[in-house]
Amino acid sequence: MFSNFLIGLREGLEAALVVGILVAYLVKTGRRDKLTPLWIGVGFAIAVSLAFGAVLTYGSSTMTFEAQEAFGGFMSILAVGFVTWMVFWMKKTARSLKGELHEKLDHALALGPIALAATATIAVGREGLETALFLWTNIQATGDTAAPILGAVLGLAAAVVLGYLIYRQAIAINLSKFFTITGALLIVVAAGVLAYGFHDLQEAGVLPGLNTTAYDISSWYSASSWYGTLFKGIFNFSPNPTVLEVVVWFAYLVPTMFLFFRGTRSKAAASASAPARAVASPGEPSTTSTTIAAS
Repeated sequence: MFSNFLIGLREGLEAALVVGILVAYLVKTGRRDKLTPLWIGVGFAIAVSLAFGAVLTYGSSTMTFEAQEAFGGFMSILAVGFVTWMVFWMKKTARSLKGELHEKLDHALALGPIALAATATIAVGREGLETALFLWTNIQATGDTAAPILGAVLGLAAAVVLGYLIYRQAIAINLSKFFTITGALLIVVAAGVLAYGFHDLQEAGVLPGLNTTAYDISSWYSASSWYGTLFKGIFNFSPNPTVLEVVVWFAYLVPTMFLFFRGTRSKAAASASAPARAVASPGEPSTTSTTIAAS
């Protein structure tokens, strides 16, 4: 539940910030009449994301066991690739995201309402499709349905509330620290999803080594206990993983975390030597490392 809450919160807040930037720009430039196609595009992006999640869920249920395992394994690898790319992309482009969105919005406004709706669909849909894919693979990895789905819904709901409060400048949040902390946690979750994806491929017969376990503590480790549920949900911990699972977990986590925090330290050093930036103007969320001041 916690890992899916984290996914919903992190990815949902990214989408909420994007929507907030687009809405604020139209309001500040006196184009409130263009909000309707913008919200139509946002609604369409949400609908496509939900439909994508439904296709993943019900499409895979008609497959044979081997096909389900192979499909789940390949989707897990794809989801981890997308999430890893988005975590690093957000760190790299957070400071320029607002300007890029404003530029795309100006171009769409010149073309008409359909282009405006399409811009909103693409901007929000990218986050939505990634979230749907990663949530689906994480739910498959945990082997549960009710708690992970509840966690995802709560995370998305919290993201919507936080996004609105940030838009209204009712709270102060250091978004740089938020995305750094949640990004690191997502990398940990992704490592577990990736390891489980390779285990699925082993069960499907695509990869060898299914019966070659790295260790086995199932005689005293209770997977159904509170700590077993916690470790399974966050780290996708298995009491008897295969050697390949362990190798994949460490091979992904260690270098990815190193590169993630090396970039963070470099940016922190650059920020310390640079002049202070202004906070966001009223009614517009900031995606920079500065803390959003309450109005």
